[in-house]
Amino acid sequence: MTLVVIGPVTEDLVIIGEDKYSKTGGATYFQSFVFEEFYPDYLAIVNCADDKFACNFPDPDKVKIIKKDNTHFFINEYPFPDDLDIRRQLSNFADIPILKGDLEDILPENIDGFVLNPLNRFDFPVETVEFLKSFEIPVFISLQGFLRTPFDKANENFTIDLQDFDELHSILKGVSIIFLDESEKSIVSDRFDVDEMVITDGSNGSRIISDDEIKIDAVGCGSVVDTTGCGDTYMAAYISQRLKAKSSKQAGNFASLIASEKINYFGPYKSKK
Repeated sequence: MTLVVIGPVTEDLVIIGEDKYSKTGGATYFQSFVFEEFYPDYLAIVNCADDKFACNFPDPDKVKIIKKDNTHFFINEYPFPDDLDIRRQLSNFADIPILKGDLEDILPENIDGFVLNPLNRFDFPVETVEFLKSFEIPVFISLQGFLRTPFDKANENFTIDLQDFDELHSILKGVSIIFLDESEKSIVSDRFDVDEMVITDGSNGSRIISDDEIKIDAVGCGSVVDTTGCGDTYMAAYISQRLKAKSSKQAGNFASLIASEKINYFGPYKSKK
């Protein structure tokens, strides 16, 4: 059985104070390093314009690329190096949707679940989401990308705004778990028809809402070096444990620990082995 993780890979520019560096990014990219360690039977499916990105994943043989005519570009700017909870994002808002037809011939036969990581509203049309839900297996969704919309079109790279939209409720109906942060929760305040909501809040920890609400404390770390991809790391670690039949609390505590380890260095999660 295979966990299928789907979503764009990105070309990222990270700005922390006066320091700048470029790197590969995207939720599916960051999550692949976590799954490689804790749920190695996975397949990453990414949409982009260049095959070169596969070699940046922990195991290029577990990556399938849907070739498109553009690639997502993101700027993650942290203006205050002493407070990396504060971030400004910009994007080119690439319109490169993942279609049902893109997936039909590349999905494995036996699938444990789907992880959907949109970076903007174009990535997963409603028809694609409904196709994946029709498999009647767990579907895990990172909500943030569905809410992203261009705010300022005066520059080449658009400032990102977050907005609810009419189709969101049908997209999320019947999903196993959605992942979002507290600012996103304030935008979509309704209770969705999902089994669980996992809501992160940076250094303030996270909370899990199902039948009850569970508070998960953040795990302290020696130094905060790079928080980009921390939420994606948490999400992957959480899913890896829920698929192993761990409780929400066990999965949350584990995910908090793994996310705290990732913060200690640049780039994706690295095993301590």
